[in-house]
Amino acid sequence: MMSQRRGIYLDQSELLCKKGCGFYGNTALGLCSKCWREENQRERQKQIQEDWALAERLQREEEEAYASRHQKPQSQSSITPFSKFEERKTKEKSSKVNTVTKFFTPSTKTPPKKDAAAFDSQSSPSPSSSSSRQPSVDTDHATREFIDFLKPLKSGREIFKQCRAFTESMVYKRDMGADELSECVQDFYQNLSERLQTQSKGSLDHVESVMDEVEKYMMTRLYKEVFCPETTDDEKKDLAIQKRIRSLHWVTIEMLCVPVDEEIAEVSDRVVKAITDIIEMDSKRVPKDKLACITRCSKHIFNAIKASKREAASADDFLPTLIYIVLKANPPRLQSNIQYITRFCNPSRLMTGEDGYYFTNLCCAVAFIEKLDGQSLNLSSEDFELYMSGQASPHWPQTSAASSSSSSGSTPLTQVHKRLDLLTGLGVRQERVMKEARQLESDLIDWTDEVEHKVQSALESFPPETQASSETKAVESSAASSAIDSDNVENDLLPPPLQPQLFAG
Repeated sequence: MMSQRRGIYLDQSELLCKKGCGFYGNTALGLCSKCWREENQRERQKQIQEDWALAERLQREEEEAYASRHQKPQSQSSITPFSKFEERKTKEKSSKVNTVTKFFTPSTKTPPKKDAAAFDSQSSPSPSSSSSRQPSVDTDHATREFIDFLKPLKSGREIFKQCRAFTESMVYKRDMGADELSECVQDFYQNLSERLQTQSKGSLDHVESVMDEVEKYMMTRLYKEVFCPETTDDEKKDLAIQKRIRSLHWVTIEMLCVPVDEEIAEVSDRVVKAITDIIEMDSKRVPKDKLACITRCSKHIFNAIKASKREAASADDFLPTLIYIVLKANPPRLQSNIQYITRFCNPSRLMTGEDGYYFTNLCCAVAFIEKLDGQSLNLSSEDFELYMSGQASPHWPQTSAASSSSSSGSTPLTQVHKRLDLLTGLGVRQERVMKEARQLESDLIDWTDEVEHKVQSALESFPPETQASSETKAVESSAASSAIDSDNVENDLLPPPLQPQLFAG
């Protein structure tokens, strides 16, 4: 059995972060969101230090060249370019530190009365946002729900002000790269979460519920700006994976060793529901809702396996079945949805829990589909290429090995042979139909003869006397009906009728 699963089997340790932190990692990155952010920050800090070192080296070379030419103290104007460069770098470095912290301090530009009114009655973006961008129905609904959720909280007004200010500032950062946008959002999540933990004195459930509502409000408003941004190649990856899945339409359950029997009504219903849920993921805006679709899909898969095997499903059965569901569903914008969840979902939900586990398995399934080859399906490379090109299919009748090898270099000749085989099969079927038709005609003739014989036997079973007596009774009954006014029905014994006589006198 293990040899059959050699291309699909995945050890559970491979789902974890490569840094050994114990959290689930993304298949494409190999790291969890926390370790990835730390690694990305180290790389950016290293890049900043290298830029500083390069600038200092260039400045020293410039000063040495200037001193060698003029042999006098360096003028103030000669160091002005580097001073401006140094000032610009200092501002850039300080802005990275204060990007998020400024959202947690009261704004001096906005009157407090306006913020209070916005929290109490306003359920749409403030006029400071783009006036040409009309809020959608979903955005208004999310804003009202967010306000209703925050009203009972002591710090609800401040949380709303910070989230609204952050989302409005993100609208004008659409030209930034996706990684930079993700880092800004994740930094905001982290700072707000740490502040809520300090205020709630360690109540993690309360912090998680608030962060869920914050994510719902922010991502509903920022969805159009951050989902599949133009600065990425997410759309190109979507088309590539969609084309790849279409070309793998011939893959069967047996090839993937999927322990699911779709002949069972309950199993078939679970499979349909799993496909529906994975397709529905694209219609959601909030990363948490997209993860919920993946979780429901995965649970339907586990129930389908359990109904098929009549026992609890294992993790080794889950991944091949998930791959099969993805191949049958071909979800729209699959890569964009995965990247959107990775970039903007609450990191604690991706690193632990069932949502993180199922999402990591989905990433593994997509990576497997992208690298799928003949060996993974227990097929030869020649058969795999024929199936991928559409020249053959595992659902077609298989011919001999010699004919397949000889036809591999001549596609028209292969089609001619297939047509001849099809015509031969039709001829055999026609002969069988004619033979059965003749047999049916003979059976009808025999049945007719048998019916006539039974009828004749039934007629012969009645004696002739019985028939004569029945005829006599019929004649007598007719005569009796004609002498209905006479007491004596025997007309022959009656006297002749009286004749009228004439008397003369």
